[in-house]
Amino acid sequence: MKVCVTEKPSVARDIAKILGANTPKSGYYEGNGYCVTWTYGHLCTLKEPADYTDFWKSWRLGALPMIPPRFGIKLIDQENVHRQFKVIESLIAHADEVINCGDAGQEGELIQRWVYQKAGCDKPVRRLWISSLTDESIREGFQHLEPQEKYHTLYIAGLCRAIGDWVLGINATRLYTLKYGLDRQILSIGRVQTPTLALIVNRQKEIEEFVPKDTWEIKTKYRDVVFTSTLKPFETEEKARERLETLAGKLLHINDVSKKKGNEAPPRLFDLTSLQVEANKKYGYSADLTLRTIQSLYEKKLTTYPRVDTTYLTLDVYKKCGQILNSMTAYQALLQPLRGEPLRKSTKVFDNSKVTDHHAIIPTGQRPGALTDEEQKVYDLVARRFIAAFYPDFRFEQTNVLADVDGVQFKTTGRVVIDHGWKNVFRHEEQAETREKEKPDEATLPVFAVGESGPQEPFLGKKTSQPPKYYTEGTLLKAMETAGSQVDDEELREALKANGIGRPSTRAAIIETLFKRGYIVRERKSLRATRAGIDVIGLIKEELLKSARLTGQWECKLRMIERGDYKPEDFIAEIKQLVTQITYAVLSDNSNRRIKAEVPKGDEKPEGKVKTTKTKAKSKPRTDKNSGKK
Repeated sequence: MKVCVTEKPSVARDIAKILGANTPKSGYYEGNGYCVTWTYGHLCTLKEPADYTDFWKSWRLGALPMIPPRFGIKLIDQENVHRQFKVIESLIAHADEVINCGDAGQEGELIQRWVYQKAGCDKPVRRLWISSLTDESIREGFQHLEPQEKYHTLYIAGLCRAIGDWVLGINATRLYTLKYGLDRQILSIGRVQTPTLALIVNRQKEIEEFVPKDTWEIKTKYRDVVFTSTLKPFETEEKARERLETLAGKLLHINDVSKKKGNEAPPRLFDLTSLQVEANKKYGYSADLTLRTIQSLYEKKLTTYPRVDTTYLTLDVYKKCGQILNSMTAYQALLQPLRGEPLRKSTKVFDNSKVTDHHAIIPTGQRPGALTDEEQKVYDLVARRFIAAFYPDFRFEQTNVLADVDGVQFKTTGRVVIDHGWKNVFRHEEQAETREKEKPDEATLPVFAVGESGPQEPFLGKKTSQPPKYYTEGTLLKAMETAGSQVDDEELREALKANGIGRPSTRAAIIETLFKRGYIVRERKSLRATRAGIDVIGLIKEELLKSARLTGQWECKLRMIERGDYKPEDFIAEIKQLVTQITYAVLSDNSNRRIKAEVPKGDEKPEGKVKTTKTKAKSKPRTDKNSGKK
C-alpha cells in the first residue's frame, strides 16, 4: 500500500480522484493500492520552553538565554490535529511506501517531515513536486516522483529558519518584556517583524522631521513649448529673479535637435510579492488578502503555485504556453494580435537559471467558473501579465531639443509613440495612468530646426521639496524584498532579492502580526507606527535586531543552506551567539527605562477589524504562543 500525505483535505480529494482512491474513509481516501490522507497545514511545532524544563516555565531574567541542547517537536494541542495525526500514524505504520504530496516549497517540506518524524516513519519516502493542481500536472508529477533525499537541504533550511526564529524571538520577547515592559504587557520581538517595524518607524520619523525647501528654476516659453534652463536651481527667489531679468527681450536660439528611438519590454511575470504590490496599488488589497486570493485560485486549478520568488519561466514551459493562451477564451480579443506568428521567447521571461523550486505565477489554462470579486480581479492581473509577455515591446521616438538665451542653456524633451506593443493589453488603465502622470515636458513637440530663433517668454518655476511617502502595504513589501533599498529597476530588484527579509509566503503574515501587536495601524492606504511601535524600536539598541540590511544577510544564508552552500550548524551557532550577546547587553543596561505597548482596540481594515489583545495586570505571561514568531 502507498500512503500519500497532502497539506489540505481539498488537495487530497483531487489527488485521490486521479489515483483512483475513490472510497472515502475517516480521515483519508482509499482505493487502487493507495491511501490518500492530509494534514491541516502544520500539525507539529517546535516545543515550547516549558516542555524542556520547569525552570523555563516562569518568565524570569535569570533563566535567559534559553537554548535547548537539542530541539524537539510536538503535536499542536488541538483535538482535530491529534485525531488526524493518529490516522496518518496508523496509515504510515502499515504502508509499503510514503509519498510526500505537501506544498512544493520550504514550508511544505518542513510540515511533512515533522509529521513523518513524529509518526516514527521508517518507510521509503518519495516526493511529488508540482507547480499546479490541474489533473494533467498531478498525473505528470506522479510519473516523475523523486526520492525524498533530493529535497533534504530544503528541509534543513526550513528547520534552521524555525529554530532561528524560536531562539531569537522567544528569548528577545521575554528579555525585553521583563526588562522594559510595564504591567506585564508583552513586548513582542521577532527576527523579521522587528526590522520590518523599524522600516515603518524610521520612514515615519523622516516624514515628521522633514523640513520643506523651496528652490526656483528659470524656464521660458518658446512656440508654446516650455524649456527648462540647465542652471542650478536658485535657493532664493530674489537671486533667481535677478538672473531672469537679464533674459528679458532676448531671442532664443535652437542649437541642437536629436531624435532617438527607444523601447520598453513587457513587465515581468508575477512572483508573489510583485502580485501583492500590484493588487495593493490597483485595488487597495492587503498583502494577506492577495495571498489568500491567489492561494484560492491555485486550489481551484486556475493559476500555478503562488508562493514563489521568481518572475521567470523554465524553457520547458514555453511549449505549453500556446495551449494555455488558446484556452483563455475570455481574452480572445487580446490574443488576436499574437496569432499567425511563433510566440515570442524572451530571455526576460524564459531562463532556467533563474528558477529553482517553481516558476512565476501564470494561468493554467483552466476556464474559471464562479469567482468572487477579489478572485476575478487577481486572476485578471495574472492573465494580462502573462499575455503581455508575448507582445512586442512598446516603441517610441524621443526628441531632445537644446537651445540658449544669451548664453544660458535650455532644454526640452518630447516623446512620440511608434507602437504601443504590450501596452495595448493594459490600454484602458495605461491611458488613465498616463493622464494622471502626464508631464508637460514630455508632450509631443512641434518641428524645430537647428539655427532657428525667435522671441521667448522667461518665467520662474518654483519647486518645493517633498518628504518621502508613508509606506503602503505594497511599498513595504517591496522594501522587505530589497532589505529597505528603494528600487524600481526590475533587474536590480531581482539581484537584491537574495538579501530580502522574510519569505514571499511569510511577509503578509509578518505585516498582520504587526497589526495584531498594536505596533502599526492603517490610515487609508498608509501604514503608521503607533506610540507602542515607536517606543519598541526606540528601546532596541542592538542594530542587528532592527536592521533590514543585516537581517537580510541572515536570509541570504538560509538560501545558501537551501542550495547546500552554507553549513546549517554555523547558522544556528551564529544565532545562539547573537542571542547570548543581546541578553548580556540588555541585562547590563542600568537606565531603568520602561514602556507600555498599549494595544489599540481595533484597526479598521478592508477585511474587517483587528482582534483586540488584552492582558490582565495581575497575570504573568504563561506561554510563548504569542511570542517568538517572525
